[in-house]
Amino acid sequence: MEIVFTVLILLMIVALSGVGLSLLPVKLPLPLIQIAIGAMLAWPGFRLHVTFDPELFMLLFIPPLLFADGWRIPKRELYMQRRAILMLALGLVFITVGALGYFLHWLIPEMPLPVAFALAAVLSPTDAVALTGIAGRNRIPPNLMHILEGEALMNDASGLVALKFAIAAALTGVFSLQAAAISFVIIAAGGLVIGAAISYAVTEIPARLIRISDDDDPAAGVILTVLIPFAAYVIAERAGCSGILAAVSAGMMMNIQSLRASIPSSVRVRMTSTWTMIEFVFNGMVFLLLGLQLPHIIGRALVEAHRDGNARVGMLIGYVFATVIALYALRFVWVYCLRWFASRSAAKSGIESAAPGVRTLAMTTIGGVRGAVTLAGVLSLPVTLDNGAPLAGRDLAIFIASAVILVSLLVAVVGLPVMLRGAKRERNPHAAEERMARRRAAQAAIRAIDDTHDVLIEQMDEAASARCADSTARVMNMYRRRLESLGDDEAPRVAAKRSEIVETRLKMAALRAERAELLRLRSDQAINDETLNKLMREIDLSETAMVNRKRGMAA
Repeated sequence: MEIVFTVLILLMIVALSGVGLSLLPVKLPLPLIQIAIGAMLAWPGFRLHVTFDPELFMLLFIPPLLFADGWRIPKRELYMQRRAILMLALGLVFITVGALGYFLHWLIPEMPLPVAFALAAVLSPTDAVALTGIAGRNRIPPNLMHILEGEALMNDASGLVALKFAIAAALTGVFSLQAAAISFVIIAAGGLVIGAAISYAVTEIPARLIRISDDDDPAAGVILTVLIPFAAYVIAERAGCSGILAAVSAGMMMNIQSLRASIPSSVRVRMTSTWTMIEFVFNGMVFLLLGLQLPHIIGRALVEAHRDGNARVGMLIGYVFATVIALYALRFVWVYCLRWFASRSAAKSGIESAAPGVRTLAMTTIGGVRGAVTLAGVLSLPVTLDNGAPLAGRDLAIFIASAVILVSLLVAVVGLPVMLRGAKRERNPHAAEERMARRRAAQAAIRAIDDTHDVLIEQMDEAASARCADSTARVMNMYRRRLESLGDDEAPRVAAKRSEIVETRLKMAALRAERAELLRLRSDQAINDETLNKLMREIDLSETAMVNRKRGMAA
């Protein structure tokens, strides 16, 4: 029962932290608040201690979060920025493992070189979830945010694969660069293929079930989508491939599959709302667990060091700050070189390309926030060698990794708002293409209405044909007004927009009145809950569509 109460308490705290964020006089990042709450709950008086099992954590929390990120991330921008993303997710990770590993071994001689490489490997992955929570959505320039998100999706796999080989070297004392490179390609490619194949296969099942079943409830299909990331992760890991990349590719395939015409809109609506809730809950649980672990790890290491003298405490703190500075220096130099070479290549092709700005370089550097994957990776280091001897440097590696996570979060919390101050914010970087898409969609709708009208009136008498023409005109008039509001002429566009705003307000008032009347009928026992829920869902969907439309007009 204790574990049940612990889970319920953590879920309650996740919910309250989201609600309490809006009540704070100072706007603080939600991840930082959740980490702080977790740290407070780690106080012995609360008697709330959660054992952190790295394998269970990687299986339970990481696949669905990466699946959701892969589903949401824009594929066009991901492809356009593929070179920068791959150079960060692969090139920077391997540079970090090599350079930082040797640096840590030089800085801390008692830490064996394989353990130093393992520590560098777990410090290489970044956490885009924490970055988004700290900076806020639409604050970081879109191109840069796409690069950072794509990097975080890919470098978890490269960092953990590097960790795997570092652990193998620590246990056996044998390492082959050629074997590691070949294995990495197989592991990465296998994970991508397995994840995409599983997502494709599973999403075919609900589509076929819906077509042959009279029950249009999408719950079964949505539950299957919830299981996809776990299945992709487990099967890929059992096959010796990257479960992380399998979860990412499964999410990307899900994005493609969910837009097919055979998937009903009710399924897409339910999937979106379900995954929004899953993402919020799992993100909150990850940061709470992170907060619960950090005080125990850092506090225990500092207390033990204090017993050896204050000089040892100072050395530990010095190790942490030296590691942080080395990480940021490597990232800054690598990003600067990438952007410098890109600008030189563009100049040779006759394309004007500005040199990398200091602000962009700084945001990219401190945007490499470390998170829960780093903690899970370092805690997965084996306690003993194959001969039973303890693994030297393990506790120190865990302390350094935990402290670096905390420092990188604090640096981002303080530094990113400073970097973003005064920066121009694009309200909607895709406004032009959105306007074009709305216009083309409205034109297609008018043509379809016209064609359908011709088909309908073929077998109608004169009275029915007149009524059909009246209905057709009403429906078509809505799209014509929409086209006017999206036109290039200023005066008609403004007038149409004002009319649409008035019409939206009238419809919203009508929907609210409908909802109030339905609730009154339910309280008077004139209708039952089943009827109420059905009609309220229709109103809610209509209101949601109008709210989204209203936001689009405001943008």
